[in-house]
Amino acid sequence: MASSTEARRADALAGLRDGLPVLLGTVPYALVMGVAAASAGLTVPQAAGLSAFVFAGLSQLAAVDLLGQGASVVVVVSTALIINARFAMYSASIAPHLERLGRAWRWLCPFFLIGPVYAVALSAYEDDRPAHYGWYMLGLAVPSWLVWIGGTAVGLVLGAGIPEEWQLGFAVPLVFIAIVTQFIDDLGTVVAAVVAGGVSVGVTGLPFGLGLLVAGVVGILAGAVVERAGAGGEP
Repeated sequence: MASSTEARRADALAGLRDGLPVLLGTVPYALVMGVAAASAGLTVPQAAGLSAFVFAGLSQLAAVDLLGQGASVVVVVSTALIINARFAMYSASIAPHLERLGRAWRWLCPFFLIGPVYAVALSAYEDDRPAHYGWYMLGLAVPSWLVWIGGTAVGLVLGAGIPEEWQLGFAVPLVFIAIVTQFIDDLGTVVAAVVAGGVSVGVTGLPFGLGLLVAGVVGILAGAVVERAGAGGEP
């Protein structure tokens, strides 16, 4: 029993060590998230709760922006789900490595699969380094999750002290654009971004913040059509 406990502790510590770069990168992003939440008028419990239960930067930024515009809960949730669809690919690729775990672990671990955590965990699993995959994941991801929540709260408090005339509301779209541009690396994503941007201008008058959701769906469909056409043209 003692040796098993020590092995679990060792794997959790290994995850913590491997996750230090992820942890350090989470801090500034969480602070920006908090500042964005302040611009949208969220309270500390609301912003911290959003970070605790969503734990996904892009969808949270979109949700905060929509909440600031007074969008309905249905629109906010639908938009977040569309943005987070990429996590289905993360889960599909890492699922074979989690089959050795019990059901509780298989439900828990995917919650923490943000991009950097996924990359580090998948590398470790493919090298078969940890003996206890679940404890390794907790050591890797939980510290970043806690920092994400705490950083959001700190960023909100700091953001609330910024004078209103500084137009803090620009923080959300600017940060969102800066992050999204990292993923525009082929024709399909370029078309998706351009079409979504163009459509969003034309549907700004839609009620309940539906404009962003409609633009996102149309952009995704346009990108998918281009991707499929390109694939169909390959020999």
